Amino acid sequence: MSNKEKYLEDEAFIIEDTGGEMPEVALHSSIYFLCGDSEGPGLTLTEEEKLPLKNAVVTRYQTIILRDLQPENRGKNIYRGVRRSAVNWKRMKFFAERENLNIEQVRRKVAHALVAFLEVELRIVKEKGSTSCVNCNRHTLEDFAEELELSTKDFAKGWQDLCLDETE
Repeated sequence: MSNKEKYLEDEAFIIEDTGGEMPEVALHSSIYFLCGDSEGPGLTLTEEEKLPLKNAVVTRYQTIILRDLQPENRGKNIYRGVRRSAVNWKRMKFFAERENLNIEQVRRKVAHALVAFLEVELRIVKEKGSTSCVNCNRHTLEDFAEELELSTKDFAKGWQDLCLDETE
């Protein structure tokens, strides 16, 4: 493995692992470090060589989108909710379109996770009498479903009851 490949591998790991809520910022920081920072290695990268870094952005987005669609995260400090998943999906989709990246596999995973999350959430709310943790209104959830190429018919019966009022 060349030095350039090692640097790219390290930076991709950093984006995936510590890219936070805005992995595109981590991407730009990595490219700056690799190419422009006086303390960096001073590399010149082709668009093809930047691809692992861009794919790391998609991987990071996938991680944070799915984090907020995992029922076991409900009530934890890391949980941001369905609304944040929808926002991050749009950010990732825009990034992928701009960079000409295929995110079909991620779309399928997120769609499956959303359907499963709503099923579990309905069960938790009904069986335990808990308050729903779905932090968006029906319209937002319908838009998210459409973005994921889902129909709300794919959702468990009663999903609308989990949503915030339209005024919220």
